Amino acid sequence: MIIKVLDGDFSVCQLGGPEGISFADDFLFLGKTDQELSLVCRSETAPDNALAREDGWKAFRIEGALDFSLVGVLAELAGLLARRGISIFAVSTYATDYILVKREKFSEALAALEQAGHGLV
Repeated sequence: MIIKVLDGDFSVCQLGGPEGISFADDFLFLGKTDQELSLVCRSETAPDNALAREDGWKAFRIEGALDFSLVGVLAELAGLLARRGISIFAVSTYATDYILVKREKFSEALAALEQAGHGLV
């Protein structure tokens, strides 16, 4: 599996509404349920009006489109990192998965993935 390291720092936010979201950004993930509105975005564009905000995340993407019939891709990577004591925040899109880890664990996470045979770009 090829892993693409994304540049920059990311934030995970809880919002009261869509005000302040920069929809022009190259990376933005918005999730809405009956209980909350969550946003994952680049830290420099996180809305000032967030109800809660967790900064200090780094991210990588699983390269290539992941077919819906594939089983266990995210579970494999999450398990590999969990065994190293590295917690993750996962985001899935139609085409692929993204994994965020805290900045202080990012180098360790990348080393673990590389040691497990995953290519890094």
